[in-house]
Amino acid sequence: MTLRTDRLVRCTSPPHPAAAIALAMAALLATGAAQAQRADPAYLYGGLSAGSARGNFDEPRIAGQVLGAGSGVASTSRSGRNTAWRVFAGYQFNPNLALELGYHDLGKFGFDATTTPSGTLRGEMKFVGASFDVLGMVPIGDSLSLFARAGAHWTRSRGQFSGTGSTVVIDPTPSRRTTNGKYGVGMQFAFTPSLLMRAEAERYRANTATGTRGDINVLSVSLVMPLGRGSRTMRSAAYTDMRPPMTAIEPVVVVQAVPQPEPMPPPVVMVVEPVARALPPPPQRQRVSYSAESMFGFDQSSLQEPGKQALDGFAVELRGAQFETVTVEGHTDRLGSTAYNQALSQQRADVVKNYLVDSGGLPAAKVSARGMGESAPVSQTADCKGERASKTLISCLQPDRRVDIEVTGSR
Repeated sequence: MTLRTDRLVRCTSPPHPAAAIALAMAALLATGAAQAQRADPAYLYGGLSAGSARGNFDEPRIAGQVLGAGSGVASTSRSGRNTAWRVFAGYQFNPNLALELGYHDLGKFGFDATTTPSGTLRGEMKFVGASFDVLGMVPIGDSLSLFARAGAHWTRSRGQFSGTGSTVVIDPTPSRRTTNGKYGVGMQFAFTPSLLMRAEAERYRANTATGTRGDINVLSVSLVMPLGRGSRTMRSAAYTDMRPPMTAIEPVVVVQAVPQPEPMPPPVVMVVEPVARALPPPPQRQRVSYSAESMFGFDQSSLQEPGKQALDGFAVELRGAQFETVTVEGHTDRLGSTAYNQALSQQRADVVKNYLVDSGGLPAAKVSARGMGESAPVSQTADCKGERASKTLISCLQPDRRVDIEVTGSR
């Protein structure tokens, strides 16, 4: 009995790549949407990439497998460059880890062969499929990150072969679906929180439609669009604590002695009305509060452009003022551990202090910074209930995430 292995392979092959990627993307979006508003900087994203693909295949062996009996290969010439594109969706768990699903078209790769007896063979192969990658990222500064990816791809390869002269082609349109590995490296630059660009190099291990294996190298540029990660509108409030001048009343007692004849009369005591002495007014205090997200972003301590602009305006207002001290306080909400919140609030306060001294021109000796952590919330516990980081709770605790600047002095 003869076993038809080709039928077995086709029955156990993976589902169509388009159906697989659609189901996988739907599952990723469903699971990620519930976490998109967490306190950490996690977000969903989508994107499109395009670039140049170069195939590296054993063309003589491919030609030999599609030729009929009695035909041979004398020479081959390839045209191995083509245009590749890919659409993808992913979930960025934190600045160092992301998962990504994609649907790719690696292009067409052709070759021409001279056959014996006299004839020619024209071959063309196309590769289309889906992929799943794990991305490890290393941030460098506020906008640039380096990354490496590794994963697997499910690709369908289709061949188109035709001959001239005495060339006989056994199967002119073979097709095969296989699973192989892929990997790559690249860099990512953030123009804004909602627009990123990548440049990367990838290698796909691929099976041809005739069963041989080779590599497809892709150099590409990608546009990445995070969802729900746009810059937040800065919200700040300022108020001035002006204390009225205080006066102190000091009674003055004058004792006058009268010459005493015999017998000496009792002394005469004169009480002068109290004199009001005006004390110099105490220094005025001005306190300004800035939203932490508008200055730093979620869970970050690097000053963003809107925050720099706000601090530049604050420094301009202080010019010409006679102030004694400037105190910068960093505050967080109650989500996360106490130690982590204390460290983050101190880092943010130090960053604001350094910017006011270095860029705003304030005297370093008069500026101090301290982290308050979660110790001085603005929100009320009765209004913001719960401990888990939900969308509603994060929004309710937003006033607690702030940077306060207090100026003591006078104009």
